[in-house]
Amino acid sequence: MTTIDKIEIEKFSKMAKDWWNPKGKFRPLHLFNPTRIEFIREKLISHFNLNSKSKTPLEGINILDIGCGGGLLCEPLKRLGAKVTGIDASKKNIEVAKFHANEMNLNIDYFHCGPEKLNTNKKFDVILNMEIVEHVSNIELFIGHSSKLINKNGIMFVATINKNLKSYLFAIVGAEYILRWLPIGTHQWDKFITPEKLKDIVSKKNFTFQEIIGVKFNLLLNKWYRTSDVSVNYISTFLKN
Repeated sequence: MTTIDKIEIEKFSKMAKDWWNPKGKFRPLHLFNPTRIEFIREKLISHFNLNSKSKTPLEGINILDIGCGGGLLCEPLKRLGAKVTGIDASKKNIEVAKFHANEMNLNIDYFHCGPEKLNTNKKFDVILNMEIVEHVSNIELFIGHSSKLINKNGIMFVATINKNLKSYLFAIVGAEYILRWLPIGTHQWDKFITPEKLKDIVSKKNFTFQEIIGVKFNLLLNKWYRTSDVSVNYISTFLKN
């Protein structure tokens, strides 16, 4: 069995050349990046009791970014001192990520595979499943493979979209059809997942739920911010038992 949805991979492969264009098809992720990086940084410093005053506070932390795309999260986390591995089921995404990291002189390990095919004996301190679970073929299988790749007491981040009428109106009608932030068809509402359903799935794979935050976009300020409202976009953190 595989976690890879071939239709989803083809969709993102066609856009791969645009990953590092802040005004291109991945503009929403470029805008989203500062907020999610800040949250990840704060959580890891707190969880692993790291030096918050250091320029490279994540030194010594081993991170796996699953569904890394062109490396938008991998590169800033590497600059914060972490040892970063990125995997993606799209060969074109990995090619773009490798090329850009090389241009930036950043040593990041990139592999073209899904989590079930990652050929490694080591486990990671942190797993990032950011904006990926709504694009996999089988979320239970996907989380199960994630569980095998993380150390005990490691932390897993899952960022995704809630499943309700509001999320359909905002994430699909608004983002794809009205604002044209994303190509039409980027998301499928039936693959969205409620926080409750996500917790249920993840708890069965040897994780304990830790925290959930919502993230919203302010059209006037043109930026994302954290909120207690998880009705559309949200990020959950889980600790490995």
